[in-house]
Amino acid sequence: MNSQTGDGPPRAVLIAALAVAVAGIVGVLVVAAVMQRSPAQEPVAVTSVPAPQADSPECRSLLDALPQELGGYRRAALIDPAPQGAAAWQPDEPGGDALILRCGLDRPAEFVVGAPLQVVDAVSWFRVGEAGAGNDRVEDPADGGRSTWFAVDRPVYVALTLPPGSGPTAIQTLSKTIAETLQVRRPEPAPLS
Repeated sequence: MNSQTGDGPPRAVLIAALAVAVAGIVGVLVVAAVMQRSPAQEPVAVTSVPAPQADSPECRSLLDALPQELGGYRRAALIDPAPQGAAAWQPDEPGGDALILRCGLDRPAEFVVGAPLQVVDAVSWFRVGEAGAGNDRVEDPADGGRSTWFAVDRPVYVALTLPPGSGPTAIQTLSKTIAETLQVRRPEPAPLS
């Protein structure tokens, strides 16, 4: 008996062609899903600095409230021994520098009366090394273009170190978290010497 029904190709050829097409589509979808999967994150090394209030209830509350994502960055594990009061986020794209948050630090030495502040979502931030209050901003090539900002109007000092090109999303998101978690207080800059 003839497997042809009229003018078209044999039914077996049509079924085989359809199976190949479906397999091709499934293959493309599998490859796309694998490519979208984020690469495994390596833990982030955070150096220890004096942070006398890192174990305070305020810092513990802030660390518990930190978001898992900051724009194009995801929360990352820290290499042991991890300093108390620290957190990090790695970029979604491999090879970029991490965002580092530290809570409970001492008041930055450069934070003196007259130092310029930036207010982001009700949080006052001081940029370490910012020109003003007698400081001339000198770019340090060793810092790789990173900038460090201190939230200075809370019961504990919170520092955020940002890599170049990280954009405003991280500081905006963290400002909201800080404002919701830590009580506001009047900034206390050091007197001019």
